Amino acid sequence: MRLGLALGYWGRGPDPGHLELAQEAERLGYHSVWTAESWGSDAFTPLTWLAAHTSRIALGTAVAQMAARTPTATAMQALTLDHLSGGRMMLGLGLSGPQVVEGWYGRPFPKSPLTATREYVEVIRQVLNRTAPVRLDGRYHPHPYAGPDATGLGKPLKPIVHPLRADLPVLLGAEGPKNVAQTVRIADGWLPLYWSPSRTELYQAALAEAREGFMVAPMAQVRVCADVAEGLKPVKAMLGFYIGGMGHAARNFHADLMARFGYEEEARRVQELFLAGRRGEAIEAVPDAFADEISLVGPRERIAERLELWRKGPITDLLALAPDRETLRVLAELAG
Repeated sequence: MRLGLALGYWGRGPDPGHLELAQEAERLGYHSVWTAESWGSDAFTPLTWLAAHTSRIALGTAVAQMAARTPTATAMQALTLDHLSGGRMMLGLGLSGPQVVEGWYGRPFPKSPLTATREYVEVIRQVLNRTAPVRLDGRYHPHPYAGPDATGLGKPLKPIVHPLRADLPVLLGAEGPKNVAQTVRIADGWLPLYWSPSRTELYQAALAEAREGFMVAPMAQVRVCADVAEGLKPVKAMLGFYIGGMGHAARNFHADLMARFGYEEEARRVQELFLAGRRGEAIEAVPDAFADEISLVGPRERIAERLELWRKGPITDLLALAPDRETLRVLAELAG
């Protein structure tokens, strides 16, 4: 199981410690570093900055939002950064939900998310392969565009730049069972948002079809600390925001995922409190047991014991949301 450092996206501004953490991760032998985006900082600019200040560590987006760019624009950014970094780029993509897609990106949420994702990945593959001009008779991402308002002058094109690697890894963030099954078929890896090493049976059937080399790279908050309850507070804060605020009361993929983990009643309660403006109570309502099973928190000995559970499953890469150099060091030592 390889280690990665997940830096996420910015809060109110850039975190001045991110570059230092990435450089320390590279020094410690971490395989990869990952950036993200939602409705603030983008994923590619910070990743390019990290690429310029590192030399070996792989660079990934976890995730870049599909609604933020056309698939050809995303492919352009990925192939450009792959060249600039000497072949270190990994492209992680996510569809997000209706609130973000329609509320921030100003685009309709696809009626068939599976089809939209499949077409998006197909266009990117064609760009990276560069064997012919991009053509796709698609429902969501047709190339050339041929909608009712088209001029009819669109011309199939292939990239001017020759991609460094046609097999640049494409990974997908997916939560629902059908999405995970499709990810196994069309992508090079899966980026689970939440992962419990004690519930691997939820995805056993889908992952059984994964080909050799397929990446399973969940993110987990990791924190070396003496007080487990105190260490879980940031995990619960994250869960309260995602489950309560990242979606509509009637359609929230994060709440649905928590329900599949066996916490349906608690998930709905977190939603109710968050949407009622009672955010502190919503965070408190997140069960410690759920926060604990999807993270690695506590003294070194406790993390070592729990890390063995993560090793036994299908995980190939553990992407650690680690807040400090000490946690990075301890995790590297424990992972061997």
